[in-house]
Amino acid sequence: MSAVAPPAALPSGAVAISIERLTVRFGEVVAVDDVSLSIGEGEFVSIVGPSGCGKTTILNLLTGLVPLTQGRITMLAKAPAVGNPDVAYMLARDCLLPWRTALGNACYGMEVRGVDERAREARARELLARVGLTGFEDKWPKQLSHGMRQRCALARTFCLDAPVMLMDEPFGALDAQTKLQLEDLLLELWNARRRTVVFITHDLAEAVALSDRVVVMSARPGRVVADVRIPLERPRHVRALQKDRHFLELYAHVWEELERGLGASAEAVT
Repeated sequence: MSAVAPPAALPSGAVAISIERLTVRFGEVVAVDDVSLSIGEGEFVSIVGPSGCGKTTILNLLTGLVPLTQGRITMLAKAPAVGNPDVAYMLARDCLLPWRTALGNACYGMEVRGVDERAREARARELLARVGLTGFEDKWPKQLSHGMRQRCALARTFCLDAPVMLMDEPFGALDAQTKLQLEDLLLELWNARRRTVVFITHDLAEAVALSDRVVVMSARPGRVVADVRIPLERPRHVRALQKDRHFLELYAHVWEELERGLGASAEAVT
C-alpha cells in the first residue's frame, strides 16, 4: 500500500480548533454547558477541572466519537469525523495490543492509515529510539514495565505525525519520577514539530509546566471559568521548573481559578 499524503499545513496563526456555544446533555444530565474555546495552530493547551466536568467528553466530540447536538466545532476548518487522519488520540491507558511487539504497536496506527511497510517501520524505529526503547522493539507488552508501555504508546501517537494531538491524562497512572521523565520527553518531541495539542489532566503542575494556556473548567455542568496564559520560556524542562518562582506563581493562580470555579458551581446548585 502507498503512503498517505501528509495533511496540508495551516497558515501561521490560523485557528486549528474552534468550539462555539457547546452544550452536551446525556439524558437529563447537562455535562458541558455553553463552552466556547479557540486554539491556534501549534498551541499546547491543557484543560483542567474536577472529575465529571466534561473534559474527556470534549475530546470525544473533537474526534467525532460523540455526536454534536448543540453548538459548533471545527477541526482544521472541518467538522469532526471519526477516523480523521489529521488527529491522533492518546488515552490514559496505553492500549497496546498484546499480540504485537513494541515495534508492531508503534506501527499500528500508520498501518491502519495505509503507510507503506518500509516507511512505517523506519518511522516507528526512529520514534522508539527517541523514547528510549532501543533494544526493546521485539518485546511483547507483557515484557515491558508500565512506564515503558506508555513510552511505546507515546511513540505510536507521534508516529502518526498528525497536526492535532488529543491526549487524555496519558501520564496519570505513572509514578512521580516516571511521569516527570515522560513529560520532559513529550515536550522534546513536541518542540521538534509544534503540533496542536489538547491535553487533559488533573495535575495542575503538569498543566502549567507543559502548556501555552491552561483552560480551567467548573464542576458539572462544565463551563470555562478561566483561560490562563503560561508565559514560561521554551524550550522547557519540567524537572527544572519545580523550583522556579514564576512557575510556582502560575501554579497558585491556576489553583485559585479552579477553586473559584468550584465555588461558582456550588452556588449555582444552591
